[in-house]
Amino acid sequence: MQSTMVIQGRETSTSDIHVIKELVTAHPHWHRTRISRELCRLWNWRNTNGQLKDMACRTFLLKLERAGHIILPKRRREAANHSRGKSVVAVEHSTEAISCNLKSLAAIKISLVDPRSERHCLFNYFLSSYHYLGYKTPVGENMKYMILDRFGRPLSCVLFGSAAWKTAPRDEFIGWSHQLREKNVNNITNNTRFLILPWVKVPHLASHILGNVSQRISKDWMAKYGHTVSLLETFVDRSRFRGTCYKAANWILTGQTKGRTRNDRYNNIRTPIKDVYVYPLIRDFRKQLSQ
Repeated sequence: MQSTMVIQGRETSTSDIHVIKELVTAHPHWHRTRISRELCRLWNWRNTNGQLKDMACRTFLLKLERAGHIILPKRRREAANHSRGKSVVAVEHSTEAISCNLKSLAAIKISLVDPRSERHCLFNYFLSSYHYLGYKTPVGENMKYMILDRFGRPLSCVLFGSAAWKTAPRDEFIGWSHQLREKNVNNITNNTRFLILPWVKVPHLASHILGNVSQRISKDWMAKYGHTVSLLETFVDRSRFRGTCYKAANWILTGQTKGRTRNDRYNNIRTPIKDVYVYPLIRDFRKQLSQ
């Protein structure tokens, strides 16, 4: 029987690894990008718009190489995400206390953080310095928001990225089969980081931010990636938080994780149990996620 493992959200067998090795051996002059694109075509690895999932495949190949399963050609140039894993550059910023009621902030501003924008380094630094999980550059489709008050002062950072490959409470809530999940998981996004800056003390701000972001994220996703998202999800560490802001923003608690990682095939890797919350963005989200 073939052994399998989950890499980059894809179940990978020894036969798959053999295919990759044959591809590399047969084309010694191909660079890494060419290999990943050809592999996407071979496996028909595409997003919902039919585009090759090239970035996901490149990360998939890197993980296989780091685990010692394959050897890739040498890089022809430094990778665009060469800063991954390195220390985030410190950015000077104010930590003056912002303590007031929500009404005093007037209308908050939700600013998209583009990698070329001035706020990109600040966003990275805030999450790496003040979020208990730290921060690494996300892989795949993602959306970054910085929340500002009427004076332009940062209040919060919100990051959405790839949805969990599988989690029983969410999948049962949707009514997914394995095949439907595999086909439509890209139409869900995970709120992987939500940070209210430590010097900001404003009651009800967190739930207010979640409500405002949920009203625009699907349009932002369409503008950036050419498809919408139908459902938001997040995982709340029960040993640290009660999920109060998600409950106040009408997110739905679907259950708890089992305290395992998605790569734990032998039940020997234990992680904190987390509450699984979801937030439907459209009424017929189950229909949209089951087509």
